[in-house]
Amino acid sequence: MTDDPIQDPTGEPVSPGGSSPAEALRSALYSRWQEPPVSEMDTRRVEMRRLADSMRIIIERLVATAAPTEAIIDAADQLARVALTFDHLREGTRYEGFAEAANAGGDPHAPFEHSPFIGRANPLAPPIYLQEIEGRVHGRVVFGSAYEGPPGCVHGGYVAGAFDEVLGATQSLSGAPGMTGTLTIVYRSPTPLHTELRFIGELLRVEGRKIFTRGELYAGERLCAEAEGLFISVGVEKFAELKAHRERSEQARLHAR
Repeated sequence: MTDDPIQDPTGEPVSPGGSSPAEALRSALYSRWQEPPVSEMDTRRVEMRRLADSMRIIIERLVATAAPTEAIIDAADQLARVALTFDHLREGTRYEGFAEAANAGGDPHAPFEHSPFIGRANPLAPPIYLQEIEGRVHGRVVFGSAYEGPPGCVHGGYVAGAFDEVLGATQSLSGAPGMTGTLTIVYRSPTPLHTELRFIGELLRVEGRKIFTRGELYAGERLCAEAEGLFISVGVEKFAELKAHRERSEQARLHAR
């Protein structure tokens, strides 16, 4: 813990429960981290999530299967047909909204559906579920077999990536979007697969454009890893510029096909 005051982007000190020019942004982020009822989601969003969930099941079963060769051939044929179906459909923007919480900026409506760590519509995401509680970011996640490093344990690279996402969300509590400057991980004990894990992220202080965070990862009450993250605040106009460049590159790629 730290006694240093947290500052918003204007330089004014704020408390986690206080008000500041950044409070509206934080509230918007909190609301986007929550899981809305299915009744509040449109059909496309529901079905994109269902499709991604099915693909997660395939990934989980595929990395550890004793299925006979004939079954593998049949499944490969079925998936090839699905792949061709999408290949013949109109390709769209690779991401809708933001790919990570740290870059969210001030758009209160942009989702994180395609994030590689928290995106419910991204089959590569575990996914991590985020929640703000009393000024800290809490994350819960279960890593399946596809994320294995040491036998029965989560690969350290995925642990680091998950910390990057959780602390990226944590730095957003400062009210400013940013990019990772440095990320230091200390691995305390093996991180188990197929177990609900808990992340806790804390915003320590803001010094100019530097945003300091720390985090912990637990399996039950056992500490698995700790992290310190330094993020550099970047103006929303820079992210807008990057997004525009991405859109131009996507369009050029599609036209070249």
